[in-house]
Amino acid sequence: MTRNVGTIDRVIRVVVGLILIGLVFWGPQTNWGWIGIIPLVTGLIGSCPAYKLLGLSTCPLEEKKA
Repeated sequence: MTRNVGTIDRVIRVVVGLILIGLVFWGPQTNWGWIGIIPLVTGLIGSCPAYKLLGLSTCPLEEKKA
């Protein structure tokens, strides 16, 4: 799997994902918070399928290899 998510983008995704998942247990306690799994997983693995479809990359290392 090719990395297309840079370091800052990864940190933001993990933090946002954890906050959204936290909303399932605290705050409004709705199931919509489970959507946080998507940014959490993409941040942890460093690859985003949506970025790949759109031809985007925030990972400077992958840009140098191309």
